[in-house]
Amino acid sequence: MKIPLEIKAYCKYCNSYTMHKVKQQSKGKPRTLAKGNRKHNEKLKGHGGKRAGKVPVKKQGKRVVAVLTCEQCKKKQQKTIGSRTRKRLEVKK
Repeated sequence: MKIPLEIKAYCKYCNSYTMHKVKQQSKGKPRTLAKGNRKHNEKLKGHGGKRAGKVPVKKQGKRVVAVLTCEQCKKKQQKTIGSRTRKRLEVKK
């Protein structure tokens, strides 16, 4: 999904439509000590039985979230761009 580098959007802090810089929201790191991850890693250990792995599933696409930064007040806000998509947000010049 392609989106321009700057878009004109409403800023609730300035109370007007201003130019905003667009940036992809970064994905956080997975928690290694989360219970699900610990359980999965424990299943992968050892030699007996069938090894646990990724199950081939048709996943639903995620909604792309962009971070808009107002050029006047420098405040940031999140905006969901479009509908569900499998592709990442591509900021074009």
